Amino acid sequence: MSELFYAGGLIAIVSTLLVIVQSNVVHALIYLVLSLLAVAVVFFSLGAPFVALLEAIVYAGAIMVLFLFVVMMLNLGQASRDQERAWLPPRVWIVPCTLVLVLLGMLLPQIFEIAAVTNSPFVEVGVKAVSAELFGPYVLAVELGSFLLLAGLISAYHIAKR
Repeated sequence: MSELFYAGGLIAIVSTLLVIVQSNVVHALIYLVLSLLAVAVVFFSLGAPFVALLEAIVYAGAIMVLFLFVVMMLNLGQASRDQERAWLPPRVWIVPCTLVLVLLGMLLPQIFEIAAVTNSPFVEVGVKAVSAELFGPYVLAVELGSFLLLAGLISAYHIAKR
């Protein structure tokens, strides 16, 4: 599991740096979603599958909903769609897709290993146990994830404001 942890951490750091240096909002948000998914993999490798699931659903899902809301709110028409197609040629997807495949390739064997040991990849967890974990040993990681989301939101706002 340590290889999964280090790979997830490295991909999270690289994709977060790419979020910062991108001048295109669409590219920055793609890397932000990748970063949040990599953080979810780190949580999973630390033995917190529920927190990993929350990270993926809440943060990565919230980013996509926020992006969709901004696109719907701006509604710039066909000229904007043509410009976005020019911004997103297929070669732009090579780096994020490669990083996702690396994470997936390292995550799947771990999931199957856990499933073989427990006969089920899902373990029933109560609300009290989840809250004890979230506000216990993982509180710093959860707060760092929320700061990452806030930084992406502020960056997207300032880039889009220009």
